[in-house]
Amino acid sequence: MRHVNRSGSSRWDAWTVEQAEAVRAAGQWREPRSFDAAGPAGRLTATGREVVSFASNDYLGLSQHPAVKAAATEAVERWGTGAGASRLVVGSRPVHHDLEAALAGWRGTEAAVVFPTGYAANLGLLATLGGPGVRMHSDELNHASIIDGCRMARANGAELRPYRHVDLDALAAALAEPGAERQVVVSDAVFSMDGDVAPVEALMALCAAHDALLVLDEAHSVLQARPPARCAPAGPPIVQVGTLSKTLGALGGFVAGPLPIVELLVNRARSYIFTTAPSPADAAAALAAIGVVVSAEGDELRHRLRTHVERIHPGHPTPIVPVVLGEEAAAVAASEALLAEGIWVPAIRPPTVAPGTSRLRVALSAAHTDEQVDRLRQALAALAVLASSESSTPASTVRATGGRR
Repeated sequence: MRHVNRSGSSRWDAWTVEQAEAVRAAGQWREPRSFDAAGPAGRLTATGREVVSFASNDYLGLSQHPAVKAAATEAVERWGTGAGASRLVVGSRPVHHDLEAALAGWRGTEAAVVFPTGYAANLGLLATLGGPGVRMHSDELNHASIIDGCRMARANGAELRPYRHVDLDALAAALAEPGAERQVVVSDAVFSMDGDVAPVEALMALCAAHDALLVLDEAHSVLQARPPARCAPAGPPIVQVGTLSKTLGALGGFVAGPLPIVELLVNRARSYIFTTAPSPADAAAALAAIGVVVSAEGDELRHRLRTHVERIHPGHPTPIVPVVLGEEAAAVAASEALLAEGIWVPAIRPPTVAPGTSRLRVALSAAHTDEQVDRLRQALAALAVLASSESSTPASTVRATGGRR
């Protein structure tokens, strides 16, 4: 017999309504906005407003590159729109294998394996590495996919040790504790909400000293040099996780590293084994994008992106420039004020960031024009003046930051 509440609906209906009301009451209700765009400039469907987006992770603009689009179109014509099965059944097309070889060459590793998303790549890798006797150390500001992958590792028997953001002393002390048969250190190379970078050289030294495997999520590392294959010439390996959806402008994820680890993932990673292979079009697009990235044109695109960053925040290491405003209401109001000027920078609020650190997260792309970047710079400057003169928020907190939170 079905249990119902007094209104005659299921208890689950009542629970769902209560949960939704709680989110609304907290001022955190969100809905996606339809954005009709090919590149940074486009139209918000609901209002018809023409805007320039500064929120995309398409850092080099390769989702609109003619060679990348042509490769995807050709793949659809040859193989259709979907792979139709998992890689280990009948879903593995030649383009998947070509892409994995190209990824290994680009990242300087022995091998690589492609996943449907970067999220799935972190889940599959960390769950596979985790088990009894393993101690896993994770930076507290790592991406949600790393956090969830660590939780899966813990469910498999691993000990999870989060450490304060880039706190090398705390990490060193935890690594030195006895009791672990094997240790893993996992960190974003570039942190997606603050735009700061991990101290990779120092992490490598600590891992070498304690024979710990180092996992680096390179998803946002468009302006950073790739890491070496190992923490030291004869030391523990470095495993790289990445996406096809940011620097490469397609969709998917990958793990690149030593051949034995990659082969183990093919046989153990549930998010690889039990899901349909990435579409041939996405794989072909990513393969073509790698060709652009490693060419002289890729150097030019990175230089253009670096120039844009310098105009907004000189010396900042990444195209992610957070403008921390503190309270959620302030971030939402700032986002709406920019939108009124035709500049779309969505507010980032809890639970994505910690309470009291709501912000605008500016993401720059080589696809932006100089004029668009100038408009953004002027609008942000005006926003800072407004905030310092008309609110109780100190002017010093309305800033572009790349530091810790």
